[in-house]
Amino acid sequence: MMKLIFNPKLFIFLSIILSNFVPTVFAHTVKISGDVGGIIHIEPNDNPRAGEPSDTWFALTRKGGQVIPLKDCNCQLAVYAEPHVPGEPALLEPPLKPIQAERYEGIPGAVITFPKPGIYQLQLSGKPNDMGASFQPFVLKFEVTVAAGKSLATPQASTRNQEIQPEQKSSNTVSPIMIVIVLMTSIGIILFFIKIVKKGD
Repeated sequence: MMKLIFNPKLFIFLSIILSNFVPTVFAHTVKISGDVGGIIHIEPNDNPRAGEPSDTWFALTRKGGQVIPLKDCNCQLAVYAEPHVPGEPALLEPPLKPIQAERYEGIPGAVITFPKPGIYQLQLSGKPNDMGASFQPFVLKFEVTVAAGKSLATPQASTRNQEIQPEQKSSNTVSPIMIVIVLMTSIGIILFFIKIVKKGD
């Protein structure tokens, strides 16, 4: 029976390989403006679909990591279809409300219905309320890719004018087959290096 020997160099090498090949499924986009940083999350799994309401939230933190709740921020959200010209009116201005998401409480959240597939820019701007909150005014811009879903002719279109587009999988979705291939390749690499280490001994 083959005896396995732990080799720290081999372990570090394989960890680097795996970290580069295994896809990141749940990643949040991070932006910084002045002394405020923010991440965005859009349901489902940061892959919104046209014509379908998407719960969206923003986790805002000031320098030092302290969370900025909506009650401390005079925040506005504007949605632009890309490309857009500076000064152009927003396509949508969804109202913000305080929500609880993951480990955050009272952070800005909104429900956004994107009218059609494509690339959008979500612009969250804010400044402190008069309640003693201290952070610089900020503007955070997030690019969002919207997949096909129920396409709307315009943001104000009635349900009679809605056209259902064929369902398409987002290119960001990780297929189970891809995960199996990555895992099988990783196991093969591990066994190959174990064999080399064994021969060297």
